[in-house]
Amino acid sequence: MAKNDIVIQTKNLKKSFGTNHVLRGINLSVPRGTMLALLGPNGAGKTTTVRILSTLLKPDSGDVKVEGYSVTTNPDKVRSVIGLTGQSAAVDELLTGRENLIMMGRLYRLNSKSAKARSEELLNEFDLVKAASRPVKTYSGGMRRRLDLAVSLIATPPVIFLDEPTTGLDPRSRLVMWDIIRKLMDRGTTILLTTQYLEEADQLADNIVLIDGGKVIAEGSAKQLKSKLGKDRLVFSFKNLSTLNSAKTTLGSKVQTTDEENLSVTLLAKGDGSDVGEALKVLKDKKVPIASMDIHKPTLDDVFLSLTDKTKKTRSK
Repeated sequence: MAKNDIVIQTKNLKKSFGTNHVLRGINLSVPRGTMLALLGPNGAGKTTTVRILSTLLKPDSGDVKVEGYSVTTNPDKVRSVIGLTGQSAAVDELLTGRENLIMMGRLYRLNSKSAKARSEELLNEFDLVKAASRPVKTYSGGMRRRLDLAVSLIATPPVIFLDEPTTGLDPRSRLVMWDIIRKLMDRGTTILLTTQYLEEADQLADNIVLIDGGKVIAEGSAKQLKSKLGKDRLVFSFKNLSTLNSAKTTLGSKVQTTDEENLSVTLLAKGDGSDVGEALKVLKDKKVPIASMDIHKPTLDDVFLSLTDKTKKTRSK
């Protein structure tokens, strides 16, 4: 296959549970060796999409393929090329880490020698050698998640689905997982990620799809999505309410929002920096002292809240 061919693809994917229409025509396309992050509020259909792609759930309609294999007509072929890490660690707590890996290797029909060799490779790669002989029930949350991801890689699949892989992890453990995921991407693994941590998508994903109400409401790189919100914001803070009110009067229509609790006003930035100088000059001329000034760039959190709020208002009409 060509280097940039499409490895994961859904066309007009639909799924309902009774009268609950979870997916209403989802179109996804993931080129080889890239990561797509699927974002959306709770109940948007992220996990349902992953379950369909990994053959755990049948779609009602639509064309769904992984590595060219249909999830409905060739589910065994799909399973042979994927790895899946779900929202909770799917490992046997009574077995040791090494035993979990060897067992999964044997289930993937590796012979005993190959299963043991592959297990040792993964234990080293995921920094689990010291804990390899301990029962998994003694592992920390971060160690379990690393083991769970290692188990999904026992057969070296070219495609991996990561369904909220860092949920519940502390910041340090999350960074460790990010490093592991980056290494997988460096090897050319194609990844579909769902996450509640928008910074995670910002840091890792080549492309982001935001779904809400069972539909795709936005798609693009993190930079492209953030640019849709428009300009940066200038935030001027003041020492007291009197000065804040003077600033509001002085800046007039340039003020977008006022925050009396934090004694600050927000202005939209033009992008060329001229507005910063203009605002500072106006305040200086009117002898309105500022306590501090910050420039806030749009974040994925801003994108998420803005777009899902618009969808919510549309559905409520």
